[in-house]
Amino acid sequence: MNKILTAIPLLLTVIFSCRNSAIVTVADKGGNDSVPPALIQDVVEAPYVVKIEKQLIYDNHTLDDIYPYQDTTREFQWNKIKGQIEYIETFTTGNKTWRILQNRRNSNGEAPLVKNYRRNAYKLKEDTLGVERYQSVPLYTPDDMTAPERYGRDGFLVEILRNGSDTTVVKNINFDGEWLVPSRYVKTIDTVPSFNKIVFVDRQNQNIATLEKDGDTWLVRSMNSATTGVKNPPYAHETPLGIFVIQEKKTKMIFLKDGSTETGGYAPWASRFCNGAYVHGVPVNAPSTREIEFSQTLGTIPRSHMCVRNATSHAKFVYDWSDTESTLVAVIE
Repeated sequence: MNKILTAIPLLLTVIFSCRNSAIVTVADKGGNDSVPPALIQDVVEAPYVVKIEKQLIYDNHTLDDIYPYQDTTREFQWNKIKGQIEYIETFTTGNKTWRILQNRRNSNGEAPLVKNYRRNAYKLKEDTLGVERYQSVPLYTPDDMTAPERYGRDGFLVEILRNGSDTTVVKNINFDGEWLVPSRYVKTIDTVPSFNKIVFVDRQNQNIATLEKDGDTWLVRSMNSATTGVKNPPYAHETPLGIFVIQEKKTKMIFLKDGSTETGGYAPWASRFCNGAYVHGVPVNAPSTREIEFSQTLGTIPRSHMCVRNATSHAKFVYDWSDTESTLVAVIE
């Protein structure tokens, strides 16, 4: 595969009509409307030009815009990425107060049952939109605290509308409406976030791109293959769609063998964005301890437990380049 030369930047621009600011949503493949509108359509109408320019600062294992895969091709969905950038910039513009929804391993308490729930293929309770109760945050309508209407995922970015000692009213980047959340599930961001770095993960094409804003231009910093999570009960889950905040980093993320308390190995250079989902390098199975740079399964089909696997040097690049509680991860289809 040919590398993109950073010395020859390719300017990509798109102009959207602003005649109608309404977003027209279409049904996504899983029937899950917890996905933000910009993630389930190809075009979002934007009031300005979204400019993307390639200036790679990581250039190992680089993919082309369109590249061969088996008997077909895969691609970086730049129009969808541009739509996501417009959506994110619109949401984050202005003097706003930001927080992160957090409940990793139910650390802030098991969420109450929603009004309507079902059991999924993992035999776990979830809302009717497919978000599991475990590790999630209860979202109430502001006028009804009897039971949550739905769940919000760990790692969602929210804007604070009204802040109380016990409950907080928020606006969620991933879906419309005002939602009341028990304050213990709302994590304060320690610094004023800039949100000028975004990691885009494409489940359909099994690739990953990092972009960084410089002035009025978004610079592509890397374009690589990735492997996302697969739905395979009882242990492996799909990488969830949506927009998340990188919450923590680990040089080594230790994992257990399926169905066991025994250590299975570690994933290097891990950046967590939702529940137990990390952007990380090629897993190293115990008892080996030596890092593995690349796997031939990267960029093929989903096979991770929920995480986004990368070449290990690219995972380290993301680890070093990203800013905790300020860099976003956008998982698209």
